[in-house]
Amino acid sequence: MARARLIMYDFLMSFMWVWSGILVKMFVTKALGMGNQPKAEIFKGAFSIINMFFFAFLGKITNGAAYNPLTIFSSAVSGDFSQFLFTVGARIPAQVIGSITGVRLIIETFPGIGLGPRLNVDIHRGALTEGFLTFAIVIISLGLARKIPGSFFMKTWISSVSKLALHILGSDLTGGCMNPASVMGWAYARGDHITKEHILVYWLAPIEATLLAVWTFRLVVKPITEEKEKVKAKSE
Repeated sequence: MARARLIMYDFLMSFMWVWSGILVKMFVTKALGMGNQPKAEIFKGAFSIINMFFFAFLGKITNGAAYNPLTIFSSAVSGDFSQFLFTVGARIPAQVIGSITGVRLIIETFPGIGLGPRLNVDIHRGALTEGFLTFAIVIISLGLARKIPGSFFMKTWISSVSKLALHILGSDLTGGCMNPASVMGWAYARGDHITKEHILVYWLAPIEATLLAVWTFRLVVKPITEEKEKVKAKSE
């Protein structure tokens, strides 16, 4: 039952995540009447951070539910094999289906809203961009997940600002998504979800970057931790 609830929460959070991005955009450009003014980007960024705080809170109260496959994939790689199979075979598909369902409802509700992020550079540069952005955010997330001093607010603030900054860096090239499920929802709506560009740039590159980030983090952090423990043991 606990696993079934987690799958349901993953579906709902992914559904809500694609909607939240559209609602933030519409609120700033239409409700506040800012259109495409430069200050509109500042307000979008501020509301995006508030939105990420909200989803971080949802993840906490649902005991680990998430809207991004990369978040749970990095944890699954570090866990046992049964957890890995559960993540890849159930949780990630639930997130993808939730995103697809959310996007389809968005398009039906707001027909002129657009069709989501697109690749604006060649496939190799796009893969490197998404890979770099993913590597950076996974390293930051792994660091924040460790038992370091700091409250939920501070860790969420660092994570949210980092995600926003990385998103801005890649927005003109690939959309700066760092979320394969969300991109899959829009790609499915356009009918290009099985193209080489989509699979390589938005799935393969981020997954490889996640694996590299987990391996790098283990390689760098573990020796530091062991060295500190040795120093502590000697002092005692």
